[in-house]
Amino acid sequence: MNRLWGAALAVGWALGAGAALAQGPAQPVDPGPPLSGYPRNALRLPTPAELETATYVRDVVYGHRDGMALTYDVFKPVKRANGALVVNMVSAGWRSSWGPPEERQARYQALLDKGFTVVALYHSSAPRFQVPDAVADVRLGMRHIKLHALDYGADPARIGVWGASAGGHLALVAGMMADDGDAGAANPLERYGNRVAAVVAYFPPTDLAVLLQGRPKGGAIAFDDKLYPSVSPILSVDGRDPPTLMLHGDADRGVPPAQSEVMKAALDRAGVRNELRMFAGADHDFYVKGDPARTDAYATAAMNAMVAWFEEHLRK
Repeated sequence: MNRLWGAALAVGWALGAGAALAQGPAQPVDPGPPLSGYPRNALRLPTPAELETATYVRDVVYGHRDGMALTYDVFKPVKRANGALVVNMVSAGWRSSWGPPEERQARYQALLDKGFTVVALYHSSAPRFQVPDAVADVRLGMRHIKLHALDYGADPARIGVWGASAGGHLALVAGMMADDGDAGAANPLERYGNRVAAVVAYFPPTDLAVLLQGRPKGGAIAFDDKLYPSVSPILSVDGRDPPTLMLHGDADRGVPPAQSEVMKAALDRAGVRNELRMFAGADHDFYVKGDPARTDAYATAAMNAMVAWFEEHLRK
């Protein structure tokens, strides 16, 4: 009996193994959309060796809203600093989630390794605050960063901005809605200019009246429709705007690629140097459902393009 049972087990194992071989190797698990289009390798904690490549200026206060401090963190390269600075708009859904510099550094390592100083800029966050608040905050924050760039070893004339989704919208705000300051402003900081030298925006909202039309009001977008023009960077495009790179998935359902396409057309009309790179089959965050390798390849290509754009336009 035991012999017959053993033979049956052997046959069953062989059949099961044959079925497994017929199915081929196990497919990689799809982890879902990457945060803000970052490559997987940039969403880990930094290694001890990487932590030695940067020092931090923490919790710099650039203003206040409702009695709460508005802050940014500075990441300074230890070696081969190139004198340029890149501001990352920390925003997803206009929610600006703070994190210790030690936990965020890997997201900026590709820039730090090229000698860029990096600033993680935080704004008043959804759901308590809304898009117009975030726009006002980052415009103020850019004045503070430009005013103090020399304190961080950077040239105020070589500042770039970068962000994804809501952060991409705010990067375009910083580029297209910049000015030279208001000499009569009550806030002394607003007397200083906030123009930048280059912009990179991943899948950015550009015309909020079009993007948000018909969407339920709530959280960050629960503001008066009359304010759409004041927070839509496409309406502020002019010939003084900085060179701008946009990257977008052509299957993006969260922020349709038309948002970048109309911005490109506006920049073209104004004679502003710009590029729009589309990723075939990619949804929001460069996500390709069921294909984590392709998703990560797109995210890596986007990061490489971002670094190259700033090397071209910010380095002497």
